[in-house]
Amino acid sequence: MTDPVRVRPLADGDWDAVVTLERDAYTGLGLSEGRAALQSRAAVSPDTCFVVDVGARTAGYVLALPYPPHRYPDLARPEEPPGEPSALPPGNLHLHDIVVAPGLRRQGLARHLLHHLTGTARARGDQRISLVAVGGTEPFWSARGFVPEPGVVPG
Repeated sequence: MTDPVRVRPLADGDWDAVVTLERDAYTGLGLSEGRAALQSRAAVSPDTCFVVDVGARTAGYVLALPYPPHRYPDLARPEEPPGEPSALPPGNLHLHDIVVAPGLRRQGLARHLLHHLTGTARARGDQRISLVAVGGTEPFWSARGFVPEPGVVPG
């Protein structure tokens, strides 16, 4: 890859690309949420949502939000606004979604996003990052130190 790679905060102008990436990644699994739900998750914690650009192209994204341990967002409903910032104490950052464009996978872009998110979590004071592995991605996450935990339920 010769084009420069840059991770940056998710901006309003990124939503068309994010929605397309999400739809292409999750529709076949029956897990696509749509624009309103995705935007509601990012609105809860905009400082923990990023895109990765390759040159001028949005090549992937990550959405993460504070969430209680052993819980995850209910895909059937949007997130409620948290109210005051103090309503989102650090501790557990839930990596809700990470997607890289199909033609750009296996080139380290997810690693760039995850590294950026990990640094952000550490700066926020989060002690852990949780996620729900779907679509056969368990080996990817295990290779990065994530371990399965039983009893995880929707929030």
